[in-house]
Amino acid sequence: MPAESDLEVDIGQLAGALFVSVGLVRRRLRQQQVAGDLSFPETAALARLDRDGPATSAELARQEQISPQSMGATLGALQDRGLIARSADPDDGRRVVLTMTEGGRTALQNRRRARVEQLAQGLVGFTAEELAALQTAAPLIERLAQQL
Repeated sequence: MPAESDLEVDIGQLAGALFVSVGLVRRRLRQQQVAGDLSFPETAALARLDRDGPATSAELARQEQISPQSMGATLGALQDRGLIARSADPDDGRRVVLTMTEGGRTALQNRRRARVEQLAQGLVGFTAEELAALQTAAPLIERLAQQL
């Protein structure tokens, strides 16, 4: 059984390694375009609507930490493509609520499926032990993301 001192981890060093490795994975995934691909802001807006449900443009801008003008341009492009729909807020007719359409849901699912396939191709050649280690780490990385 390892001594307790053998189990100590330099949190700063681990955080640095995770920052670099997760960032590299994200950059590599973004480098390859997917047919009909959504931009990063479009994906973020659709994912937020998918996860949290209908929202106003101002709410989305605040949640994604971008200017209302930038969010407006993003939402305009999504609406032009039929990926979101605008409707009056049933509680306050002056407000406009945005919802994801079936086309938006399909586009988001296609993007996710393409990125998962990209990751699967990257895993080819890993040993069974390495794959098991990544399988163990995946829920921990998700939990870390939720705590940020």
